[in-house]
Amino acid sequence: MHIIRLNAKSVFTSTKIPGARWVINQYVGCEHNCLYCYAKFMSKWYQFGRWGSWVVVKENLPELVKGRHVDGKVYMSSVSDPYQPIERKLKLTRRLLKNMDKSIELSILTKSPLVLRDVDLFKRFEDLEVGLTVNSFSRSIEKVLEPLSPSSRERIDALRVLHENGVRNYAFISPIIPGLTDLRLIIEETKDFTDFYWLELMNLKASGKEFRDWLRRNHPESYLTLSEKDRIEDYVKDTTTLLREENIPVKGICVHHLRSRSFNIYRI
Repeated sequence: MHIIRLNAKSVFTSTKIPGARWVINQYVGCEHNCLYCYAKFMSKWYQFGRWGSWVVVKENLPELVKGRHVDGKVYMSSVSDPYQPIERKLKLTRRLLKNMDKSIELSILTKSPLVLRDVDLFKRFEDLEVGLTVNSFSRSIEKVLEPLSPSSRERIDALRVLHENGVRNYAFISPIIPGLTDLRLIIEETKDFTDFYWLELMNLKASGKEFRDWLRRNHPESYLTLSEKDRIEDYVKDTTTLLREENIPVKGICVHHLRSRSFNIYRI
């Protein structure tokens, strides 16, 4: 893994992520190296090789964040995972959280149970939530799509521990691939200790050609469902019925459009 260390000029960047006003990225790039990663577009500006082979570390963010306050929800992170493996050694995310204004409204999303290391810091914030990405892929699928990520079981267990420690949590069921993602199973396994859910269907456009070719070749029905408007609408309708039947607290279902950069948020 190629590590690039640099100093950033600012901490908070405005964002169009649903429900958030700002985003903070102490890292750019991710060691998890998921085949479908939406952040691959960052390689246009950070030309250090193939996405997944490098990580940019913004070393000075813990100092820059001191004394800073912003109104509106801050999302961590959009082009990296704040608890990817390198964080275990560098503790950049932990140092950032230590110095951050604890009145900031903060939402953290990760695929790693390493997030549990910082429960002591989470409890100091006035308004904080921590999400774990879960998708119930089989181990054989995980090895292809998320080769270096912790397993779904580890992420679900992390949600449980957060709940037991009084930290508000959420399950981010993403990316949903019809036929490969078992929504009913995820809900059954997590509903007793998850505060709320966000759902997101796979963003085929952002996932890149390599992933689209893999999905079309290996799971053509899944590809068709994600690429055809009528099929997507039927899937969302069935999903909405399931969520209402189970009385699941869902903030929304995010659906991306293959032939544009737009998306819809379906409220439950």
